[in-house]
Amino acid sequence: MSAASPAKTAMVRRRRGPLATLVLSLLVTGVDVVLLALALGGFSAVWSHTRARALVAIWAVMGAVLALRRPVGAQDVVERAPESRGILIGLGLAPLLVAPVAAYGERMGLWLFPGQPALGWIGVALAALGLGLRIAAMSQLGPRFSPLLAVQREHTLETTGLYRRIRHPGYLGSWLAALGAVCAFGSGLGIPLLLLFGGLLIARARREETML
Repeated sequence: MSAASPAKTAMVRRRRGPLATLVLSLLVTGVDVVLLALALGGFSAVWSHTRARALVAIWAVMGAVLALRRPVGAQDVVERAPESRGILIGLGLAPLLVAPVAAYGERMGLWLFPGQPALGWIGVALAALGLGLRIAAMSQLGPRFSPLLAVQREHTLETTGLYRRIRHPGYLGSWLAALGAVCAFGSGLGIPLLLLFGGLLIARARREETML
């Protein structure tokens, strides 16, 4: 078997419990706040920035809902495709950094978009819409949801509801949330990370389709 071939050995993968997932989600939100504070010039700057406050509230609430909606049962994985560590790191860091990078661009006056503050509030709404779409997609998949490229025993392809109209609603939701963060701060400095994130999501979606 080559290094690029999917792993065929069946395995049972246990998920984190809802409490542990919720705590992890709140820690990630805390990291988001710290990064925004570094980008905007302090915690007081985050607090005085109404759109930043709105984003933090959305991240906290949606992150908690996402954590509590995750399936908690063990997964009976029959096929798992190995992924590049670099790609996994990129998928984790790009959405985490896109908001503070755009916020820093706003603070420094770099590549500013016209139309603020209206565009900024549209961005906040996009972030909420994107995270809501991701939660809805994950909820529809139920126990079949997995953050890994894996096929479970008796895994059926979802073609109803959101998946009837959108091929990868979860990935689309994640990207819309990142786009919303860029628009919320109105700086094109976050665009390169946004494009990188989109490219990584597209590549991952194609690998999923190949597996299924």
